[in-house]
Amino acid sequence: MLRIDTHHHAVPSDYRNLLRKAGIDAGGRAIPEWSPEGSLQTMSELGVGTAILSVSTPGTTFLPNAVDAAALARDLNDYLATVVAAQPDRFGFFATVPMPHVQESTAEVVRCLDELHADGVVLLANAAGVYVGQDGQDDLFAALDARSAVAFIHPAELPGPAVDGIAPYATDFLLDTTRAAYLLVRSGKRRKYPNIRFILSHAGGFVPYASFRMAGCITMETGRSVADALDDFAGFYFDTALSSTAAALPSLLAFAKPGHVTFGSDWPFAPVGAGKINAAGLETYPGLDADARAAIERTNALALFPRLGTAPPPDAGSALEQARHAVSRAVMRGVVRLVNTRSRA
Repeated sequence: MLRIDTHHHAVPSDYRNLLRKAGIDAGGRAIPEWSPEGSLQTMSELGVGTAILSVSTPGTTFLPNAVDAAALARDLNDYLATVVAAQPDRFGFFATVPMPHVQESTAEVVRCLDELHADGVVLLANAAGVYVGQDGQDDLFAALDARSAVAFIHPAELPGPAVDGIAPYATDFLLDTTRAAYLLVRSGKRRKYPNIRFILSHAGGFVPYASFRMAGCITMETGRSVADALDDFAGFYFDTALSSTAAALPSLLAFAKPGHVTFGSDWPFAPVGAGKINAAGLETYPGLDADARAAIERTNALALFPRLGTAPPPDAGSALEQARHAVSRAVMRGVVRLVNTRSRA
């Protein structure tokens, strides 16, 4: 059974050149090389049948002018639509929107979902300091809700200066996602727009672990019941990118609603080796039986992207390639078991 990867990035060469010219990195790391062929090779290594492509942080936020940001978003989406059209069984895409410009973002949502048939949209948790869920975004959410859209929330660098010695991708990204989730629940937008399916990156940041604390704060601030706030938090979808560990999975699986966890690799910002380790974490986790593991790796995503259910399986490659992948996965499972054993010692 082949996985569906809902957290798989694209870095088109022209976009990468723009970021390099502007001196922008990826949360403290160099912007990686990417190509559709590179994605396909990685997918083969990770046992992925289909990857939903998305543009990561900073999106279009390094262009402060709304017209420029909207033009870049349009170019990125047109390009990714061509990649998907060439191999619709292997790729999908989340459309980039030029937030924090709500009017332009709403127009691009309508265009991409209605005309380009994007599989959803990617929303940065904060766009130039403006968080998903803050006031003034109702037109955007109404357009998403009317189309029962999937909205993939990906972190960005926190507004404010970085702390020396702490790369943004190491800790700040987790807080950024958590802030966006908190605002979506506190503001009531999770309930006002119930048809939007939000996927939170990296197992939701701190959401599963800190959900009771955050729900209690919302109750004190708004008067809403703790149970309602917890239900809203648990109703998010969560991907497993960089989070399929014996320490993280118990909290995530105990908290998320059934069917609300999907597989994610975070390639190419996370190297193939990290993807293999995280995949092995799912394969070796004793709290998952075969059906529960298959749900995370594929069937939960099919509920969000039913068009992928009719996709024929890709070519499995030569017998030698299949054997090489099988050996690699077996080695990674052994590594994960060894790490887990030592961490409990």
